[in-house]
Amino acid sequence: QVQLVESGGGLVQAGGSLRLSCAASGRIFSGQTVGWCRQQPGKEREFVAAITWTGTSTRYADYVKGRFTISRDNTKNTVYLQMNSLKAEDTASYYCTARFGPPVLSCVSGQYNYWGQGTQVTVSS
Repeated sequence: QVQLVESGGGLVQAGGSLRLSCAASGRIFSGQTVGWCRQQPGKEREFVAAITWTGTSTRYADYVKGRFTISRDNTKNTVYLQMNSLKAEDTASYYCTARFGPPVLSCVSGQYNYWGQGTQVTVSS
């Protein structure tokens, strides 16, 4: 099993920055691709970014490209999502998720195997 715990969410003004962290535990975390998904009230969960175990491959949704950066430190079992130039439409609950295999640009059920509880990001305009 893999346990994922997000942190770093909060309230920020439009144009500001936040860094989310995803701390993982569990002996099978090694080798897993980690992603971030987000969900706004009344909407489907949507893909944000993902990174492979080695960190050599990253994928981003078009609506965050150039503003968000995903990275990981495997010595700390932690994945980060640096969010810059935040917009009001980035307001959502952000979830860390993991799977074996390459990144998948979808957060529908079954694509990722493990999920955190989420952290709220609110961007005021």
